[in-house]
Amino acid sequence: MGTIDGLPPLRDVIRTHELVARKQLGQNFLLDLNLTAKIARSAGDLSGCDVLEVGPGPGGLTRGLLAEGARRVVAVEKDARCLPALAEIADAYPGRLTVLHGDALELDLAAHLTAPVKIVANLPYNVGTELLIRWLTPAAWPPLWSSLTLMFQKEVAERIVAKPRTDHYGRLALLAQYRCDAKIVMTLPPEAFTPAPKVHSAVVHLTALPQPRFPCDFKVLQRITAMAFNQRRKMVRASLKGLAPGIEGILESVGIPPTARAEEIGLEAFCALARAVA
Repeated sequence: MGTIDGLPPLRDVIRTHELVARKQLGQNFLLDLNLTAKIARSAGDLSGCDVLEVGPGPGGLTRGLLAEGARRVVAVEKDARCLPALAEIADAYPGRLTVLHGDALELDLAAHLTAPVKIVANLPYNVGTELLIRWLTPAAWPPLWSSLTLMFQKEVAERIVAKPRTDHYGRLALLAQYRCDAKIVMTLPPEAFTPAPKVHSAVVHLTALPQPRFPCDFKVLQRITAMAFNQRRKMVRASLKGLAPGIEGILESVGIPPTARAEEIGLEAFCALARAVA
């Protein structure tokens, strides 16, 4: 795929623009354009969509998204060294790539996007989870985006899709699965990246549900799960003791044994508890 868009291979781009990945920016560049195209395809049909990409670096995934037919890509890049390489891609795809120089945590990204929107990114490791949580907790639901296709460290990806009674199950799984269908669509070894990280990576695809999977007050759900998982080794009758008077009776009324631990309780039961407490 190195010549499909008439642009040079990514290794040449990195050499030309002297783009050494910086650890403090959470950078690990994916240089195989076949892999970046595969990630782009895992996001589904892009032809009628604006695609938001955070941390494009030298533009491997950006090129994949454009080659796969994205209506427009809005790429947010904090590292000014990458801007000349991204400008070359913009020239090759006139009118289809907008590059924003800045921090994705600080910019009003919605102002630059027109629905329908998909978010596809090889997220910088140091901000990946924070960005995910922001996208999962907008002021209104359904959100601006219809799906998220995001690369994380494999352990984080496993936490997003985890089920009860597994090692990775916790608040991130509940938050993601409350409002989305989530699945791992690809796993990548360290050697796929430059420089190679110490861990495997995985791509997670999250599809926004029209409404939350089970009804409840989201703020109450967040409070309950925070209390339960902050003391996950304790029985819930102890970890939730300060939640409401007569907590044991409330737990029993929704079918949760007071002696259960947080990792044994599924999303539906937590939502039922949130309704009972509210």
